[in-house]
Amino acid sequence: MEKDKLGNKLLLKNKTKIGILGGTFDPAHKGHLKISQIAKKKYKLNYVIWAITLKNPFKKRSKTSLANRINFSKKIIGEKKFIKVRFYENKIKSNKTINLINYLLMEFNYPKLFFIMGADNLISFHKWNKWKLILQKCNILVFDRQGYKSKSMKSIAFKQFNRKKIDFIKFKKVNISSSKLRKI
Repeated sequence: MEKDKLGNKLLLKNKTKIGILGGTFDPAHKGHLKISQIAKKKYKLNYVIWAITLKNPFKKRSKTSLANRINFSKKIIGEKKFIKVRFYENKIKSNKTINLINYLLMEFNYPKLFFIMGADNLISFHKWNKWKLILQKCNILVFDRQGYKSKSMKSIAFKQFNRKKIDFIKFKKVNISSSKLRKI
């Protein structure tokens, strides 16, 4: 049987469901793992791609090397084979989410895409490159973070698209973030 670029059996067009969790993963932590597991279960995803970026355009450059962040992410996922840790920026020549989405749509024969983010990211989502096009091409799964839900529900993106393309996921929050871990 033919295999896709992640080494999995190639599924039929429009049958594959892929979650994308993007970020610097500086460092990856159990919160990333938990929301990946919840998204997989709730939306019956075939896999979740942790798309590691060299640099978040809205933050300072990471002090941890890309190779170390990738290796640590792979350690965190352990035996969870449904999570794939990938770096696409060299391949797609971009760090823009819309370019990653376009690449994955072509690469995986037009799967159903679910972009996974924290509620803090939804607040500034309207500042992302071609954010409306991102919402046209995939569903957004928003996981609340402590103190962000009400602001995110007042965001430009949520006001314009709300339940049509943006789904808030209820879950028992993990009170952890990469920025908190970097301070330790």
